[in-house]
Amino acid sequence: MKNSYAHLSSSGKVFTLLILFLSFSINAQVGIGNTNPAASSVLDVTSTTQGMLVPRMTTLQRNAIVTPANSLLVYDTDLESFFHFDATPDPGSWVKINSTANERNNYKLVKSAADFPAPVGGIITLVSNTLYEINGTITLNASINLNDAYVWGLDANEDILFRSSGPVFQGTTGGSIRNITITGGGTAFSITGGTSLLVQNTIITGMASVGTISNLGLYFGNIIQFLNNANGITYNNIGSLLLSNQAWFGTNNGTFERFTGTFSQIQKASGFSTVPSGAIGLDVSTNGLAVTNGVINGTVFSGAGTYVNKYTTGSYPGYNFTNAWTVDCPGIPGEGDSEAIGYYYMVGNTTPTNIQNSNTPYKIAGTTTGTNLFRTTHPENNRLTYKGRKSRSFEIICTGSMINPTLLTTKTFTFYIYRNGVKQPSISAERKFTGNDIGNFTLIGTLSLATDDSIEVYLESDSSAGGNPVVTRMSLILK
Repeated sequence: MKNSYAHLSSSGKVFTLLILFLSFSINAQVGIGNTNPAASSVLDVTSTTQGMLVPRMTTLQRNAIVTPANSLLVYDTDLESFFHFDATPDPGSWVKINSTANERNNYKLVKSAADFPAPVGGIITLVSNTLYEINGTITLNASINLNDAYVWGLDANEDILFRSSGPVFQGTTGGSIRNITITGGGTAFSITGGTSLLVQNTIITGMASVGTISNLGLYFGNIIQFLNNANGITYNNIGSLLLSNQAWFGTNNGTFERFTGTFSQIQKASGFSTVPSGAIGLDVSTNGLAVTNGVINGTVFSGAGTYVNKYTTGSYPGYNFTNAWTVDCPGIPGEGDSEAIGYYYMVGNTTPTNIQNSNTPYKIAGTTTGTNLFRTTHPENNRLTYKGRKSRSFEIICTGSMINPTLLTTKTFTFYIYRNGVKQPSISAERKFTGNDIGNFTLIGTLSLATDDSIEVYLESDSSAGGNPVVTRMSLILK
């Protein structure tokens, strides 16, 4: 067969090629391996034995491409992955095209409850050390046993666990919860054991109860919003309870936070509790609550409700907590060793102080009344005992009036502060009294006290002759 194209003149060949090109341009479609390319495609490649090969290059070569076009596709041999160029926003960047081979093995995207493991006995037990990413609203008909897994969302406002009744999370293991909303009307937590539990960037709203978290080595709750819950949460028997930026809005009811059992430490920092009428912000009143070290710092209490349901025993009049706590929060009294204060006084005293020997101090006799005691006690007359946990320096101010009943005898009296039965010469005052004279004395100074240290006021005389002096009035403040 003769090739008719070969016998055409040069001008005929050009004309034929032009016709073919125009035909291709008009159709704007190319079929490789087929004669009928798809109408929606520019290029339709069909094969059952071969693939399409894009340019292969190193990372250095890929980054050296000058002004890559938007959607330019290459294969990076260094990173063993496809990349496409995204030209927006300017100046654009290379984007790795991931495949399932590049996904982590311990990962599961959750778009419905069916993406969780199947429930057994009404409990969904997660695979340990696996990240379950919540995507959208997940309606639950069973509780989740974290089993030391991770339940995370991308945005707490969009990634939601919904359960209308029963606990959302329950079991005897810990895990991690982040960036989700827990809602629906049930109970958020019924956690009764585990090594550690982390809840962060989470919203808990519209629940019958936030629930109970107990018997954990460590619980860390950070940046949690509580709204529209009928009742709050109970923390029980936790080694280290760390609460940061807990936001309790005034739409909650019941008791927001209750502490029961034994804790090595409780630390609650920042956040706020807006307590409506009839609600309780913080409850530490349960008998048997034992906290080795408690700190509440910077949490703002407001509203018409009860901010703190105080300790049944161990607190002081006008205060809420025991000596194990340090509290510095707007809305409630500050409590800490730095606020320790004590005061006692006596008036109209007629009991003489028995001076048996000259130049020997004796404790001033008389009945004293203790008041305004915080981290101090007034265990007996003319004594204050410091009950704080840390040694600190105190200012001591003592004033009084005394009568020297010895007729026609002038005596010199010296007044001292005693600590634990030991004279403190740095805090003393001296005064001469004539016979039957009435005069005043003042003691001012600073003294360091440790836990259970006591202070008292003593006096001595340069003569034991005659009658004994009577301190008719005296007051002492320790602050």
